[in-house]
Amino acid sequence: MADVSAKRQRDPEATNESSNQTKKAKTDCETARGDNGNGTNALSGFQTTIVLSDSAREKTIFVHGKLADQNAVVILEKTPIREDALAEIFTASTLKLEMRNDIYSTYRLQAPPHLNEIKATVVCPATEKHVNKYQRRESFLVEETAEDYQSITLPYIQKQSFSVQWVYNILDKKAESERIMFEDPDPKLGFVLLPDFKWDQKQLDDLYLIAITHQKNIKSLRDLTSEHIPLLQNIFQKAREAILKRYSLPASKLRVYLHYQPSYYHLHVHFTKLGYDAPGCGVERAHLLADVIQNLQADPNYYKTRTLYFPLRADDGLLSQFKEAGRL
Repeated sequence: MADVSAKRQRDPEATNESSNQTKKAKTDCETARGDNGNGTNALSGFQTTIVLSDSAREKTIFVHGKLADQNAVVILEKTPIREDALAEIFTASTLKLEMRNDIYSTYRLQAPPHLNEIKATVVCPATEKHVNKYQRRESFLVEETAEDYQSITLPYIQKQSFSVQWVYNILDKKAESERIMFEDPDPKLGFVLLPDFKWDQKQLDDLYLIAITHQKNIKSLRDLTSEHIPLLQNIFQKAREAILKRYSLPASKLRVYLHYQPSYYHLHVHFTKLGYDAPGCGVERAHLLADVIQNLQADPNYYKTRTLYFPLRADDGLLSQFKEAGRL
């Protein structure tokens, strides 16, 4: 972040020009998406360039293309089947037989349109980083020592990480304020809790919420020390209480964890329903918040000194840095 600030101070005219171009691109995308609330088809003008990746198992597809002459990424995802919709699905759908063999038969079922939704997420204007993020790539497990973090990872993320302005917009109530389901406004211990975009909030089976800290100087797990235990305990306790109150889901049915590496460098905690195979919940990336607290209680500098492992995709610039340093 310091490097970016220094660059702005050195070349303010270039920064202003870049900022103006970015604002214009965002305005063009907003117009194309129909963000003015006129009810138009936001994606009618989208032109597909390439399918970045897809998953038959997860019923998702990631597409790169153009929207109002701006680079855009569109994510299409089949919404889950809800229990309260089953009666209508069985009574109001049409069936076409595909195969019958003894006691087994398969059909093509066409549900009523309002029960056959596809969730669409639009990133516009999309940068090259966004395109690379969603493209299918081979992954590698990286071993990062405390020295590696200081000499390789930290300098890289200070220069290359995504902007977290959208996070500040949420914290400052400039965006998504209506989506915040709980807030502790304390500047040191506080946080906001809101649904992750991956959850459509129509059923609890794939519940997914994010707690974002009000403190803006904690990038990731590596920055945590025993000084932050009260913050972590506050999030752990109050967010679970809020989830129980709103969704009647007890703490025993929640998976609460942090990512390392995180997808953005502002401390946040993931809350998902136990049993939901959420993206990134595997042991190679997820660290249970309860374990993080206990580790810091046992060793105040646990995450500043220990070796951490995490996956990186083949096209990740950080992976290249580890290779150049002879660490992979």
